[in-house]
Amino acid sequence: MPIAGAARPLAGRVVQQLVRVTILDMATRLAAQAFLAVLPMLIAVASFCPRPVRDDLLHSVRLLLGTHGAALARVRELTEGGDTAAHSWGVSGVLVALLSATAFTRALQRLCERSWELPRSGVLYVVWRWPVWLLVWVVSLVAQGTLHRAFGAGPVIGYLLQLTVAVLMWWWTQHLLLAGRVPWLSLLPGAVLTGGGVVAYCAASGLWLPRTLRMSTERYGALGSVFTLLTWLIVFFTIVVFGVAVGRTLAQEEALRRRLDDLSR
Repeated sequence: MPIAGAARPLAGRVVQQLVRVTILDMATRLAAQAFLAVLPMLIAVASFCPRPVRDDLLHSVRLLLGTHGAALARVRELTEGGDTAAHSWGVSGVLVALLSATAFTRALQRLCERSWELPRSGVLYVVWRWPVWLLVWVVSLVAQGTLHRAFGAGPVIGYLLQLTVAVLMWWWTQHLLLAGRVPWLSLLPGAVLTGGGVVAYCAASGLWLPRTLRMSTERYGALGSVFTLLTWLIVFFTIVVFGVAVGRTLAQEEALRRRLDDLSR
């Protein structure tokens, strides 16, 4: 399915695609949903997990944000489980947090559908996909620490494992949320761009985020750390929107499309 105006240079089609999906608006919406809905769900789920799982989750968050110290200590306090956490959250509280987190998955689905210019799927057809995506994402997040250690094989292998899992996750994410309406191989360019981009961004975050968090907390208190985290999330999801949207444009390039068609035979 060719893009209208395919005779124009690739750069022009990429710009048109990013304007059409409203990259900054979509990235800000995803960042807000992640902060307001997914983070509370993650804290609620972690509160009921065994300590080894919570420790793996904490390590994964440190790798994701590239930070440590006071900010990570606050996350540890929030995710401490036991009877106190069970009493504070309760089963109903966890269920509400999970249901609220599906708002993020719905926003992610809208990004995929808008990028591929597809109509919205019927709610009854896709509703089960939202919690399934959240479940797989939580499992993959917990596994990040183990992948980074590469089972003792070294950081280089660990980085390659993280990159592979990220590409596979975003490949499957598009397929799931698009309800299988786009062939697998057509989704691969977007998965490579998104997976590679977010892994590189998380690795680079260690160069600036800890210092920025410390300075913003010293100047503005807890509010400063909130602003810093939201900024980090907006940039993160800008990379996600760029990868998914531009991946669609690249998948329609004649040379790449022929190569993908050859692979599918």
